[in-house]
Amino acid sequence: MVKVSKILAISMFMTLACSSCAFADGNAFTPLNFDNANYNSSNIRTSSTTSSSVISTQSQGTQQVEVTGSSNMQSAILKLDNAQVDVRNELLNLKAKYSDIDSQYKLIKNERKELGKQVKATEKRIKQIEKAKEKIRKNMI
Repeated sequence: MVKVSKILAISMFMTLACSSCAFADGNAFTPLNFDNANYNSSNIRTSSTTSSSVISTQSQGTQQVEVTGSSNMQSAILKLDNAQVDVRNELLNLKAKYSDIDSQYKLIKNERKELGKQVKATEKRIKQIEKAKEKIRKNMI
């Protein structure tokens, strides 16, 4: 038992150590069109709130400027947020319904168990009465 707990503790420590290394960058989420490092690419992305489509233009020889429609992206993100809220509300409703049915199930299960005990006790009493009748019949003869 002690070995198992030591192995569990070591595995938990290793998991925490490895997962903390994965998040050491601090950028768990990078927003769209966010370029904090150039990485020597030839594409420079800029966002525009008035543009609704992707426009590509050539300028300064090898660099390409690409303008993306951020209003569509923002509305898509907003729609996804709304859909997520709807799904979470549906999940809460389903959990509430599940807990109601689960409590009804447990109640019925307990009632069934108690009724089973009563049936067995009644059957036992009937057998005792029949045995008593048989004893009386034997004594009469």
